[in-house]
Amino acid sequence: MARLRDVRPTLSLVEQKAVQKRLMEVHERLVRARQELAIVEEQLAVFADSADDARIRSLVSETPLANHDWSEAQRHADAYRRGRDLALAHVSELERTQDELLAKLVV
Repeated sequence: MARLRDVRPTLSLVEQKAVQKRLMEVHERLVRARQELAIVEEQLAVFADSADDARIRSLVSETPLANHDWSEAQRHADAYRRGRDLALAHVSELERTQDELLAKLVV
């Protein structure tokens, strides 16, 4: 008894070229997005360290000014965390798109 196999339609040469072009564009965008993510992660590390230092100063000094400085530093660190999360989501989306395009080329 013969089995039915999953047979994908093959892409025409024009379709293959279009997918390859799109794949190259997505790859370039992915490289840039990963570079931007690396920068945001470095900046986040600096702001997170600064917030930790400000928190310790706030605990030691117990002054309103030190508490304000800590709150401000923590807000900056939180903003960079949100930016990092967005950059991660963007990289993930580009990777998913790249995988889908590669799957179209593989028969």
